[in-house]
Amino acid sequence: MKSIPVVFENKEILVVNKPAGVPVQGGEGISRSLDKDLSAIVGYKIHLVHRLDKETCGLMIVAKNPAAAAKWIRLVSSKKVRKEYEAVCFGRPSIDGKETLSGVITSAVRKSERELSAETSFSVSESFSVPVSLADSSLNQLSFSVIHLVLGTGRMHQIRIHLASVGAPVCGDDKHGDFKLNKIARKALKIKNLLLCSKKITMDFDGTKKSLEIDLPDYFSSFATK
Repeated sequence: MKSIPVVFENKEILVVNKPAGVPVQGGEGISRSLDKDLSAIVGYKIHLVHRLDKETCGLMIVAKNPAAAAKWIRLVSSKKVRKEYEAVCFGRPSIDGKETLSGVITSAVRKSERELSAETSFSVSESFSVPVSLADSSLNQLSFSVIHLVLGTGRMHQIRIHLASVGAPVCGDDKHGDFKLNKIARKALKIKNLLLCSKKITMDFDGTKKSLEIDLPDYFSSFATK
């Protein structure tokens, strides 16, 4: 059982820092999951308010009972909970053929044959290149951007799909990203994780805003200093 740090608690909810590699919900073929393991740790059944992808790390809200879960699901849906992410991506975003440092991506996300509206705001906070040397690759460096993201909607894999659509796929994303670049980064720079983190959550408690923020795991930057 992986450790699941609790960073905030009140009578209704827990905010936890989910490690990468931990699925949020149990199911067929899943022996360990956040909902199951955290319930065992705290000694009562927790209820999911929203979800993170298995390989995405960071802050997540869970509720202590069904009534609290229903309340906080409504709050998240009504945008009274602000979710901010940090990603390390290949290249820089490009919208309408022009490289840009900030903007809003509004392309629809497909789920079960349906097109769902989606909105992701982004801003590039840093860009850098790291030299690579592989006998089977002509590339001598990889270019990266650190991108700050704010969700306007919460569709499955939304950030990963949106960043890939503007030419800045998340490092380590073999489902929606660039498999060739991931392979090079894995071999040359030992980047094994999906570099996407739910870094900050701001919540409204009866008119008073409370922000919770965590540091990025070391693996987000260790490769850049080699």
